[in-house]
Amino acid sequence: MANTPQAKKRARQTERRTEVNKARRSRIRTFLRKTEEAIESGDQAVAKEAFKSAQPELMRGVTKGIYHKNTVARKLSRLTKRIKGLTA
Repeated sequence: MANTPQAKKRARQTERRTEVNKARRSRIRTFLRKTEEAIESGDQAVAKEAFKSAQPELMRGVTKGIYHKNTVARKLSRLTKRIKGLTA
């Protein structure tokens, strides 16, 4: 348990940041889910639109420290590949 005033403050800050980060992570997952569902439907136009709205959210997750940049780059790359594959 935190004993010093500084440690107590850091514990409070961590709780607040955890809540914000949970909300951000949930929001990003929602965008990813919508993109996945659009890809599953087989409609490339809808999938592109969903991807276009998900991309800035994922990048924002990188700048806010939710995800590592290589993780997001990998996710975006794989989604792009799957969307391009819908035409074939």
